[in-house]
Amino acid sequence: MYEFHGWVTVRDSAADGDAEATRHAAGLIEAKIVELGLGPGLVDLRWVDGEAQLHLGGFANRRAAGGDDALALFAYAGEVAPGSYGLFHAYDDEDRAHANEFRVGVMRRGTITWTTDTLLSPVVPAIEDP
Repeated sequence: MYEFHGWVTVRDSAADGDAEATRHAAGLIEAKIVELGLGPGLVDLRWVDGEAQLHLGGFANRRAAGGDDALALFAYAGEVAPGSYGLFHAYDDEDRAHANEFRVGVMRRGTITWTTDTLLSPVVPAIEDP
């Protein structure tokens, strides 16, 4: 099983930013959502109090059955809007190196680094019985 939850605050730069450039980046992200045909999980890009926010979430039998596209969209947001920041939590019970842990992709200034989530890991026994 592959489970994922993510969010991104979309910003064109780490400075005060250009609202028009952020709107353009948000348009590119919307087009990518349509291109990838993501579903049936949560995929939502909306404006909240003048800020663009992307939310992702879902389950798939395998990472390749939807999780890769969600992760690609998360990464794409950082590429087209390099001031973006957010988190992508993923649990993949078929990942031999990390089968008992949630991994967290931390986006800062559009760049993603990965670490183990210490609040939900190890999955057994933290949130599931052996």
